[in-house]
Amino acid sequence: MSDSKARDDTGNGRSPDETWERDLVRQLATAALAEQRRARRWGIFFKLLTFAYLAVVLVLWLPADLSGTVTGGKHTALVDVEGLIGPGQQASADNIIKGLRDAFKDKRTKGIILRINSPGGSPVQAGYVYDEIRRLKAKHKGVPVYAVIADIGASGAYYIASAADKIYVSKSSLVGSIGVLINGFGFSGAMEKLGIDRRLLTAGENKGLFDPFSPLRTQDVDYLKGVLTELHGQFIAAVKAGRGDRLKDDPSLFSGLIWSGERSVALGLADGFGSSDYVARELIGAEKTVDFTVKKDVFERLAERVGTGVGEALRAWVGAETLPSLR
Repeated sequence: MSDSKARDDTGNGRSPDETWERDLVRQLATAALAEQRRARRWGIFFKLLTFAYLAVVLVLWLPADLSGTVTGGKHTALVDVEGLIGPGQQASADNIIKGLRDAFKDKRTKGIILRINSPGGSPVQAGYVYDEIRRLKAKHKGVPVYAVIADIGASGAYYIASAADKIYVSKSSLVGSIGVLINGFGFSGAMEKLGIDRRLLTAGENKGLFDPFSPLRTQDVDYLKGVLTELHGQFIAAVKAGRGDRLKDDPSLFSGLIWSGERSVALGLADGFGSSDYVARELIGAEKTVDFTVKKDVFERLAERVGTGVGEALRAWVGAETLPSLR
């Protein structure tokens, strides 16, 4: 065989097969290196994303002002009661109670403000918070609790506020509505006109109580009124226990009416006028505030809005209530 056949066209003494194999190995190595670099870049990206998520969670969950940790100075603790009071809501008993316990536990807390802006909600959830406030106050006698009502503190929200040592409002706040309700719609007449039959089977003659598609029975109304009266009595007793002789002897006080902040002070439902800043500065004596409100992180709030937004909007539009409500 001649030298020309023993060498490839580059003159390096390799056969064409060896050259092809070498090029293939080089290409595979280059591709593997590129894939490693790509994987490394994605790894860095996801690590940064995880770090950013954790940073957001820490910002949302930790108290907004941590300077007390360094200086050891006293502060006023804030716990928000905002929106509808109920299980699964931002203003659930679990969230409010956790915030209160954390606030009382902090040795730098000089006083606590319940910052209220709520129309009310579940009597059970409001009762849980009311009882816990009274328990914590008895355990931590040197830490006062003030309720500050912003736009509205009605029904279940006022139930909670009445457990505080004092209540402060704006002159234009809406306060009170000490009552209980069950509401809904009845469709039996419309169904009869449309020729639609209601087929309801129950085990227990009263299991279909207050069914919106069945005619309203007198005995159902009487029974539910009795339940509401009992719940109303519990609400009244809680307010009287919290407010004591500050309440005026007015027959309309527990009628379910709602009053302006100015009128609520005259009736003894509130003690005076002032914002959260005023109470922290002038009454508690610790102008620096730390927010102990339990808040959901960004991803939980986004998931809730996407998953339940339509259902909640429809429910709010219909206005149906199947459980007693302090609103």
